[in-house]
Amino acid sequence: MQHSKPLPANPAAFLTQHAPDAPILFFSPSVLQDTARWFQAVFDGLVTYAVKANDRPEILNNLVAAGISTFDVASPAEMKAVRAASGAAVLHYNNPVRSEAEVLAGIDAGVTSWSVDDHGELAKLENVPRTAEIAVRFALPIKGAAYDFGSKFGATPDVAADLLRKVAQMGFVPSLCFHPGTQCDDPKAWSSYVTQAARIAAMAGVRLARLNIGGGFAADRGFGVPDHRAVFAAVKVALARAFTGDAPKLLCEPGRAMVAGSCSLATRIKAMRAGGDVVFLNDGIYGGLPDLRDMGLSGLLCVLGPTRLRVAAATPRVVFGPTCDSLDRLPDGLPLPGDAAVGDYVVFGGMGAYSIAMSTAFNGYGARQVEMVASLT
Repeated sequence: MQHSKPLPANPAAFLTQHAPDAPILFFSPSVLQDTARWFQAVFDGLVTYAVKANDRPEILNNLVAAGISTFDVASPAEMKAVRAASGAAVLHYNNPVRSEAEVLAGIDAGVTSWSVDDHGELAKLENVPRTAEIAVRFALPIKGAAYDFGSKFGATPDVAADLLRKVAQMGFVPSLCFHPGTQCDDPKAWSSYVTQAARIAAMAGVRLARLNIGGGFAADRGFGVPDHRAVFAAVKVALARAFTGDAPKLLCEPGRAMVAGSCSLATRIKAMRAGGDVVFLNDGIYGGLPDLRDMGLSGLLCVLGPTRLRVAAATPRVVFGPTCDSLDRLPDGLPLPGDAAVGDYVVFGGMGAYSIAMSTAFNGYGARQVEMVASLT
C-alpha cells in the first residue's frame, strides 16, 4: 500500500522547522476543494474556473478532484495546463482577442466555447466547428469593481446585438457574456448586466443558449467577507424579470474568489532601516505581491518571530521588495507589529490568486516554491 507523506500542519509549523530564506506560497488543498464545492452547491448554473488566477498543477488537480470540469482559458499554454490535469476537461476560450495561430490551437484543443467582442475577431472563427458556442462579450459603464475590464474588452450593446445576430446566422450556438470588473462586491452591477443582456438578445432577435455572468467575484482581503449569495440572488431576480419564459442557462467563471483563500505567502524581513520604519522583504511587486500594488494593502497578514507570533501594537511601515528597482515598493503604510525584527516572517493571507501566477524572476528573486499544508491557520 502506498502512503502519502503527511502534510505540515500549517505555515508556522513549516517555517519553524525549515527556516527558509526564500518566499514560499503555502497551499491548502482542503480549503480550495471546500470553496469549489461551495460555489457548485450555491450557484444555480455551471461553475467554471478562470485559469489565469493560478495555473499551478496543484491548483488545477484539486479543482478537478472537487468536481470542476470546465475551465476558462486565455491562451494555448493554459489549455495545455488544463489538459495535463484532466484530458476530459471542457475548455472555454474567453480571451476575445486571438491570433490566427491561437485560433488553430483552440480548435486543435477542442475548445467548445469562444467569446468575441468585435466583427473582425468573429471572422477569425470561420473554421471553428458550428457545434461550438460563441458568446458575445459586452460592457457597460458600471462602477463597483476595484478596476474596470470594460476599457479593454466588451462591445457596446448595439454592436453586441449585431454580433449576436451574426453568430446565429453563422450557425454557432449564440450566447452572451460579461465581466463586471475585478473584486466587484455590488450585486447591482450584475443585475444591470443581466437586464441589458435581455435587451441585447431582444434587439438581435436571438434566443440565448447561455449567459456567462463572468468572474469578478470579490475575495476576502481582510476588510469584510464578500457576500456571494447576495450576488447570486440578484442575478436570479434580474433573470426572472428580464427574460420572460426563455431565460438562458447560467454559468460563471470565478478565478480570484475561487482560489485566493486557499494560499498564504510567507515572506521574510531581510533588513530594517530608519528605526524600523523602513522594511525590506525577500519578495515584492516583481514577485508574489503585485496584487497589493494594484489592489491596495491587505488586511490579512501576521508576523512570525523565531518562537511565537508577534503581537505588539502595529505601526505603519514603508516596505520594499528585494530587487534593485526602487519601484519595487508596496503601497505605504503596511501595518507591522512594533516588535517585528529582521529574520521574522511576514505572512500574507488570501494570496492564491495573482501571486505566484504573476511572479517574475527579476534580479533572481520571486515566489516560485509551493508547499502544501493541512491548514492555513
